[in-house]
Amino acid sequence: MSRRAGRHFLQIPGPSAVPDRVLRAISAQTIDHRGPDFAEVGRTALEGMKGIFKTSQHVFIYPASGTGAWEAALANTLSEGDRVLMYETGHFATLWMKMARRLGLEPEFIEGDWRGGADPDAIAERLRQDKAHEIKAVCVVHNETSTGSVSPVADVRRAIDDAGHPALLMVDTISGLASIDFRFDEWGVDVAVSGSQKGLMLPPGLSFNAVSERAMEVSKAGGMRRSYWDWQDMSGPNGTGYFPYTPGTNLLYGLNEAIAMLHEEGLDRVFARHQRHAAATRAAVRAWGLEVLCARQGQESGVLTAVMMPEGHSADAFRATTLEHFDISLGNGLSKVADKVFRIGHLGDFNDAMLMGTLGGVELGLRKAGVPHQKDGVRAAMDVLDEMPSPAIAAE
Repeated sequence: MSRRAGRHFLQIPGPSAVPDRVLRAISAQTIDHRGPDFAEVGRTALEGMKGIFKTSQHVFIYPASGTGAWEAALANTLSEGDRVLMYETGHFATLWMKMARRLGLEPEFIEGDWRGGADPDAIAERLRQDKAHEIKAVCVVHNETSTGSVSPVADVRRAIDDAGHPALLMVDTISGLASIDFRFDEWGVDVAVSGSQKGLMLPPGLSFNAVSERAMEVSKAGGMRRSYWDWQDMSGPNGTGYFPYTPGTNLLYGLNEAIAMLHEEGLDRVFARHQRHAAATRAAVRAWGLEVLCARQGQESGVLTAVMMPEGHSADAFRATTLEHFDISLGNGLSKVADKVFRIGHLGDFNDAMLMGTLGGVELGLRKAGVPHQKDGVRAAMDVLDEMPSPAIAAE
């Protein structure tokens, strides 16, 4: 196989590219996870993640993917046969619903069109009908990676409260955390789920639960039979920086470095950077004459942009052409939008020049693949970047 010059553009919506500083941190020699030196590593990671979730309550870190943290959220708070209200925002909301069903829960799925976030009014209406309070939790996806849409989590919390319903609020922010604003305490979330490989700029391998005091109390007396995922088993050792089983030691080194990088930039500037790049990307898509999958203004993701292909053209064939000729990896369409959509990731350790390279590669790919489009998508994106000053430069 011949060598390809230059860097590969990994522009899927996660895993995101890992910064050199994080890679160097991960490469440090492994230490004894029961020894005295590890306590500071563990405490720093656990306290640091509270700042990222914006909570003063509990955070647990698992050596697992986000799927594991999904299961932990459900297993610690719900029992077989419990009813759960979930909202169909896309592929990942659907997978979480299927997991709930396999665990013996009774999920009720509010149908969505995959073109926006969860509808708080629909959630409130269903909860008002539940006079007996049989629904024990409401589960929504904060940033739906398959569609590029964001759910208004604070509004969902208000909908639950306005309905006078005691259901827990569980939120998947696997792809949203550390890229777009998330406020666990302020928004009244009970359990949040996340993973390491998106805005946290790490390889896959760590997952997280942020947990309210209310949810912790529920887990003490309820939940399913569990062992690996048990919050109670985690909380004791975590108090001194340790874990009840072998943690992802070297990934925790990387996590601490990533958290430091996020604070050095400033979380608000991180969020503004993501929104700015997303706005520029959407401008490019529309200038090409293509359509953004998320159709709800104000709910478009800062993490990724999902792009609809013209009728009769294969998104997967376009992606293959773009990879072959321009060494850029784009996200594929999933389940209902398979081969109909491609996804441009613009998350993590990412700047203006990288965005221009990404969009230039996409525009070249559209031309090479014979996809009908207008020129000047890249120029439209440049115009947006000119109009919206870089948050890092504006802060200087």
